[in-house]
Amino acid sequence: MGKIISFINQKGGVGKTTTCVNLSTFLAAYGKKVLIIDLDPQGNATTGVGIDKTQDINTFYDIILDECTIKDAIIETKIKNLSILPSNVDLAGSEVTLVQRENREKVLKNVISTVKDDYDYISIDCPPSLGLLTVNALTATDTIVIPIQCEFYALEGLSQLMNTVKLVKEYLNSSIEIEGVVLTMKDNRSNLVNQVAKEIKSFFGRKVYETVIPRNVRLAEAPSHGVPIVLYDYRSTGSQAYQNLCIEFLKRNKDHGKLLSIKELMKEEKDV
Repeated sequence: MGKIISFINQKGGVGKTTTCVNLSTFLAAYGKKVLIIDLDPQGNATTGVGIDKTQDINTFYDIILDECTIKDAIIETKIKNLSILPSNVDLAGSEVTLVQRENREKVLKNVISTVKDDYDYISIDCPPSLGLLTVNALTATDTIVIPIQCEFYALEGLSQLMNTVKLVKEYLNSSIEIEGVVLTMKDNRSNLVNQVAKEIKSFFGRKVYETVIPRNVRLAEAPSHGVPIVLYDYRSTGSQAYQNLCIEFLKRNKDHGKLLSIKELMKEEKDV
């Protein structure tokens, strides 16, 4: 049965989608069957794995309109073991549609239940807001990963996020836990980094991963080429950081795997 992890932070630009895509890809590289659910209408996770969101694709919005099932909407990527439920701008209409649904907070949970056993891990890329889509993700998820940028305002808005998680835990999903906190966009030239990291660790304790993601040009470039960092520049510091994060993640979950080569990770065109 797949473990469901939501990547969440209502503050935009903190590396949430980058972390979701690249950790998920490395999990696939370690032989785990992974599904990314793109719940962000911006569709950055979708383009980040090479899917053209301008094409005619089904999203979670089509599923809640009963125009297709999740199995109809899932797309296998060119990366071995990695699939995605894509997103595009149409998904923005789902907030209004969900308001009218009975048990509106549990729609995604019910949808995922039909495919949960098909994957080792299901990663949900949440929108940068605390609306109904995010509440659906929190209701469906087992754990959450919180990417936090290494900057002065890093903790801004976190109290609101943690209060939302607390309410969901109390009323909708009693088993939800924090999987971990990822420090992102570390700039070694900044004197504030260590101070910010210390504050975050005092707030979250051992939930903070030892691996820190650096500010890296190659990480920023990869999405525009429609590939995760491991395929864009495996030797970059950004790629090595996400591989280390994956190893740490697997260790915390008492899981393990054998790393595929780049050639093994990329499917042949005839297999896609």
